Amino acid sequence: MKTIHALLLLTAGAALLNACGSNSAASEVPAQTAIPVQLQALTAESPALSIPVSGQFTTDDEVVLSFKTDGIIQRILVKEGDAIRKGQTVAILDPTEIDAQAQQAQLAYEKAQRDYQRTNNLYKDSVSTLEQLQNAKTALDMAQQQLRSAQFNRSHAVITAPRNGYVLRKLANEGQQVKSGNAVIQTNGALSGNWLLRVAVSNKEWAAIHLQDSAEVEVESVPGKIFRGVVSRRAEGVDPVSGSFMIDIRLAGEKPAAIAFGMFGKANVHTKGAAVTSGSVAGPWSIPYDALLDGDDGAGYVFVTNDGKTAKKVKVSVAAMEKDRVIISKGLEGAKDLIISGSAYLTDSSSIRVVKNN
Repeated sequence: MKTIHALLLLTAGAALLNACGSNSAASEVPAQTAIPVQLQALTAESPALSIPVSGQFTTDDEVVLSFKTDGIIQRILVKEGDAIRKGQTVAILDPTEIDAQAQQAQLAYEKAQRDYQRTNNLYKDSVSTLEQLQNAKTALDMAQQQLRSAQFNRSHAVITAPRNGYVLRKLANEGQQVKSGNAVIQTNGALSGNWLLRVAVSNKEWAAIHLQDSAEVEVESVPGKIFRGVVSRRAEGVDPVSGSFMIDIRLAGEKPAAIAFGMFGKANVHTKGAAVTSGSVAGPWSIPYDALLDGDDGAGYVFVTNDGKTAKKVKVSVAAMEKDRVIISKGLEGAKDLIISGSAYLTDSSSIRVVKNN
């Protein structure tokens, strides 16, 4: 009996030891394994837009012509709308007063020449002093410069066309007294075909439009036809009259046959979308559908990472749903990479292993 009892005790003890060993192995927690994911670098995108604008046709070579000196207009040789050629005379001042001034300057110069020659001869004979000779030379030089000034004013008693173009406005009339610099005629170089559609845009439109953006231009005088254009100028300051920013759209390719200064026109400007690193701007961002989790009522969640090792769950605001992308307006500020594959197996602060970047 003692032998059987001892054998039972040994068997029970072995079973107990085996049970204890099993519990110890089961209590061990395996180390967390990194979840394989794919990443996409986050960029903020300025989506391409089509911005409707309207304005008036003009050219960038408009010139307001005036006389160099005061006087009475004797003749204006052109009318509004006339075509003009470079060098063509378009207006003349009454030359009576200007000719008299030029003649007086000529006579004063001739007298100064005689005085200098006489003083020089006397100086050679030791009759006049060096100072007298120098004063005579100074008087001669002054008379010469006054003559040059009078001749210059005489040559600008007429207005000539600076380039081929058209007369836009006649701002004075024959017989009218005008001051130096007063506007007489306004012209442009429209014969060269360098037409611009000058439009006013808002602050946001100005920021979205860039040089060389394409445009589709409509001219009222040519209904039903679309002309190509490009943005050639963006004003760097606000127009004080309208409070808007001015944009010039230059017609490219075929030019309309019927067009005039000041004619009304319309255009659609096609802006180019730009991508910028997300840390420098505040959205929007375009992401794949698969990256968005639990989307509801304009909000959802995505996983991002900044170190490529740890996932972080963030809440985002959904601005729009496109064909194959989701536009995010808020939530990704400062994030470096978006997790676009493997998100279903992640929790906040999960370890990740990057298998492929987009």
